[in-house]
Amino acid sequence: MKLHLNIKQVLPLIALIAIIYSSCKKYDNPPPVFEEPITRSTIQRRVMVISIDGLTGSELRTIAPPAIQGLRKTSKYTYDVLRGSVANDVASWASMVNGVSYTKHQIKNDDFLPTPKENSHEAPGAYRNAFDYILQYKSLKTVIVTPWANLRNYLRIADIAPIVSTDAAVKDSVVNILNTQTQLGAIVVNFRDVQAAGDNGGFVATNPNYKNAVIKADEYVGNIVTAIKARKSYANEDWLIIVTTNHGGSNLDPKPGFLIAYNKNLKEEEAKKSGFNSVNFTSESINATVPNDNGLYDFGADKDFTVQMDTKFNVASYYPQFLGKSTPLDASFTGWFWMQEGGNQWNLEFGGVKNGGAGKQQLGIPVNLTSGWHTLTMTVKYVNATTRTASAYVDGVFKNSYNVSNVKNINTNELLRIGARGNSSDFYAANLEIFNVALDAATILANKDLKDITKHPNYNNLIGYWPLDEGTEGVFGNKAPGAGYNMLIAGNFKWNSLGTDVPATVTADTNASGKSIVLTPTAVGATMLYWLNINILPEFGIDGNPFLNQFEIEFIK
Repeated sequence: MKLHLNIKQVLPLIALIAIIYSSCKKYDNPPPVFEEPITRSTIQRRVMVISIDGLTGSELRTIAPPAIQGLRKTSKYTYDVLRGSVANDVASWASMVNGVSYTKHQIKNDDFLPTPKENSHEAPGAYRNAFDYILQYKSLKTVIVTPWANLRNYLRIADIAPIVSTDAAVKDSVVNILNTQTQLGAIVVNFRDVQAAGDNGGFVATNPNYKNAVIKADEYVGNIVTAIKARKSYANEDWLIIVTTNHGGSNLDPKPGFLIAYNKNLKEEEAKKSGFNSVNFTSESINATVPNDNGLYDFGADKDFTVQMDTKFNVASYYPQFLGKSTPLDASFTGWFWMQEGGNQWNLEFGGVKNGGAGKQQLGIPVNLTSGWHTLTMTVKYVNATTRTASAYVDGVFKNSYNVSNVKNINTNELLRIGARGNSSDFYAANLEIFNVALDAATILANKDLKDITKHPNYNNLIGYWPLDEGTEGVFGNKAPGAGYNMLIAGNFKWNSLGTDVPATVTADTNASGKSIVLTPTAVGATMLYWLNINILPEFGIDGNPFLNQFEIEFIK
């Protein structure tokens, strides 16, 4: 059967098609004169990472080799890349290529396999490396060139992974790849001779072996940069070259490293920490704990101790435990903790039920917690079997005390912890200090605003000192003079730069800006993905800082 349409039927149909077509278009086509130049869309981003293993930031600054110095002139750079909580060769490289800190990936052995976390039955998390994401999201080739077989095997997903055994062969191989390969996306280059030279005489510029190895590695960097600029496709490529190190110093004694991020459009600028930086504890899931203190922070039934911490509460929350070492607050409560009660009271809580002592013993201290920074201090002084006094001080001033002897032993297997528990809160913290003596009132008052902890008269009694001001990674470093343990940060935490909003115990940085950049090896993997326009999704678990996103005005035209 034939379908016959008359003109009255056709005209409405044509009109309908026109309406549908026009409704699918958001804008009219602009006149050709306003279109972007065709060359803009053909520029392809490329990234190369060159790691000179074992080269410390301080010695690179001293030696100042010419090729790397040349790159620095159009770069964002730092000579102070912080090491991770574990920073041997394996852990540092895993952090670099994964963009994930050791506290998450738990990779530290030569097999590049994660190890179980201490005192935890959880299986270690599995994190993908930057090459894996690049191969998923981009039609670009990835390359690893290293004389270290273990690293080559770890990054075996790479499209190109030549087997080489010397730094000279690494350089030759990279130059050959640049001369012959197209559609390169990400290249990771690893030089190892500097680290070997440091092991023979020291990781210092005054060691001729070390200095000469640095100069030779710099020559290789220059050869590689020359090869990049000689590529036939260079005019249509936008290269980011990151020269860095897995860590400074030796594998057993790692030191701060360096990072130079070069691009022809960048202005020379040192990336550095600005102002005071702190983690915002906004939920129960955001907390920091000492995974294993080997009993150092257990004070039993008769030990003296002092705990002090600066706090800034942003909201008047009710009953969150925000610092302590205790079980949950229930019928078997054992240990000690500090609690926020609204905006106007700080509670000290002690219990010892699990050890045969009494339940909750509470001392409430009036203080306007939400009025800015305050220094809170608690001392515990054992007098005899029937008198053990807990005292509270606010901003150095004694407030009240009570007898906690009936709780008996406050030891617990629970972890020393900062962060809301029981209920959520919203606060910042700084300068957590634990002394193995009960400081007297005069000492507390005289040192309430002390900015240099080494000047404290009881400095040698510190068994825990966490400034809580790293500004990056998931570790609060313990700076106590003797024994002590780092705290690991958990949850979806965020470091905030508070500028000059600092506690009395911190010297304000009057030149502080809103841009605070503290780099660790994790910045390498994160920046690789950022440069290749791969969206870093929360589920990636990446905690590295893709810090070039703060300078886009310089290279996005």
